[in-house]
Amino acid sequence: MLVFPDLDAGNIGYKLVQRLAGASAIGPMLQGLAKQANDLSRGCSMDDVVDTATIACVMGAGTP
Repeated sequence: MLVFPDLDAGNIGYKLVQRLAGASAIGPMLQGLAKQANDLSRGCSMDDVVDTATIACVMGAGTP
């Protein structure tokens, strides 16, 4: 888990880790709402869209 002092630092930090380590960063996934909500940044890649859509489908499969 990484903790940052503000949103800007958090965005910079997770993008650095994602790109330098070749890791996948999926999220944010908002929970606790009547329906699920997912968010993508303007600079996301096609792989980010596919990963988020896949997770959204799995999360939504259990809801009526």
